Order: sequence, then structure tokens, then C-alpha cells
Amino acid sequence: MPFFTVIIPLYNKEKYISNAIKSILNQTFTDFEVLIVNDCSTDNSIKIATEFESEKIRIIHHEKNKGLAATRNTGIKNAKANYVAFLDADDLWKPHFLEKIFNLIQNFSEARIFGTNYEEIWDETVKMPHNNSDSLPKDFVGYLNFFKINIKQGIYNHGSVCIHKEVFEKAGYYNENIQLSQDLDFNIRANYHFKLAYDASVQMSYFMQTDNQLTRSSIVNKTIPNYDAYEEWAKSNPDLKKYIDFERYVLGKRLKKNNDSRWKDMIAPIEAKNLNWKQNVLLKLPSSALNLVDKIKLLLLKVGVKPSTY
Repeated sequence: MPFFTVIIPLYNKEKYISNAIKSILNQTFTDFEVLIVNDCSTDNSIKIATEFESEKIRIIHHEKNKGLAATRNTGIKNAKANYVAFLDADDLWKPHFLEKIFNLIQNFSEARIFGTNYEEIWDETVKMPHNNSDSLPKDFVGYLNFFKINIKQGIYNHGSVCIHKEVFEKAGYYNENIQLSQDLDFNIRANYHFKLAYDASVQMSYFMQTDNQLTRSSIVNKTIPNYDAYEEWAKSNPDLKKYIDFERYVLGKRLKKNNDSRWKDMIAPIEAKNLNWKQNVLLKLPSSALNLVDKIKLLLLKVGVKPSTY
């Protein structure tokens, strides 16, 4: 049995899938299998992926397109290893990612969630440090309170985390009924029940496009997380309450920018003390002003400046 199963959800990524697979095969830690789950790609993605098929690399095909959450769940349920990691087909791992995760597993036995820092690469050229907590040293390795440290941009993302199967058994799988922010919903459940061990070194490259951010499809009518479902947990966990309110702010602002009326219900339970002054001000701006702020941010990104509205 391999030590890790690496799951690649695949849907129409013919331009990137080869490099993603190569970044996995280039790992310094080599006891792993790769499980590519094809969610009915219509381009040449699967043809390219098949060229890598071997005893180490398996491919599973969905009979119909099911979406990202279901694709990840298919991978989890077919994983041979107890430790499951994910890499999207258009992202890359640094060569030492699995080695760093393995070291976390060996040194922090109480944890069941293991993550590293990552970098953002905008338009395939501009590298941006991810907005980690200012209080976290760059050489930090250890346990972290996910909800307390995560009030900003996420300290890990879907491609820089490894999860023990025990987490899925207790916290559940990715919610296939949610069409937006499935990761956030899962992270709440997972980190509520289990400890996180973290390495602050950058071990993953997350590729983003400024043009895509400007023209991203509307979220109107997409199913979103129900953060109210976790309010009972939050009553005895102030850090969780603050984190949920932060995510309500992020999603509420996005809904408002899209003129989606659900933004009012999303932000209604937020306690103002759980947001900073800038966040409280932004929530009061009209959608036109919020969209203008976004456009200015993305123009700055194109010249290598990363502002934050968090």
C-alpha cells in the first residue's frame, strides 16, 4: 500500500495536466500513487493523462459530469493510501511537498490534517507571496489553530494540504450539493474535529488569471455554504465564530458585487467586532463601488502589487 494517494480532479485542462503530473513524479518522497479522476473532459486532457498511466498512476472515469466535489470524493473513496493529497490539474507542487508533509506526519502524531504554505502565480509570470498571518514566522513548523490563524487569506489551499482518511470518516466528505466554496465548508468540519500540523515553507504554486477574475461567471443561483449550520459549534468556540463571520463577509461581499440578494442574509449574523474597520466599511459600499475596488486591485496585480481588502 502506498503511503500517499494524490488525487487530480480533471476537467478540460489539456494545457496544464502534463506539468501537474510531472511535478508529482518529481517529488523527493516517492512512496505514492496518483489517482486521476476524469470528470468527462471534452478536450485532449484525458488523452494526455493516459500517456502517463502506469502501475503508479491510475485513471478513473465518471460516466457523466458531476462537478469538483463529487470528483474529489470519487478519488477519496478509491484511494489506496491512508493519507490523501490533492492537486488541481492546473497547479504545481514544489519537489519537496510530499517530503515536508511526511515529516509533519512523523513529528506531529496528534494531527490528522497537514498543510504547507503556497505561492500565487498571476498570469503565469507574476509571483505573489500569499497573505499569511504576520505573526507566523516563515520557518514555522508545528500545530496551528486553523480558525484563529486563518482570518485572512487561507494558510493552506486545496493543493497544499494532506488529509488522513479518518477525517473523512468523522467529518464527512465534500458536500456535493454546494456549488461554491466547497473547500471552506469542508475545512470547517475537518478542523473542528481534528488538529492541524503546518509547515510555513512554500511548497505549492497556485496559478491564477487576472482576466478570469475580472470576468468570472456569476454566482447567482449557485448553491452556497450554509454557515448557520455551524453556529451551535461556534457558541463554545469563539475562534470558530470569528472565522465563520469572516467567511460570511467574504461571500457576502461577493454576492453583493453580483447583485445577488442573498448577500443580506449572508451578512446578517455577522458580529461587527469580528471584522476589522476596513471590512465593516466595505460591507456598506454599493455593488458598483465594490466592483471598482476589485478592478483596481487586479490592475495592481498585473504590475506586481498585491493589495488586500481583508
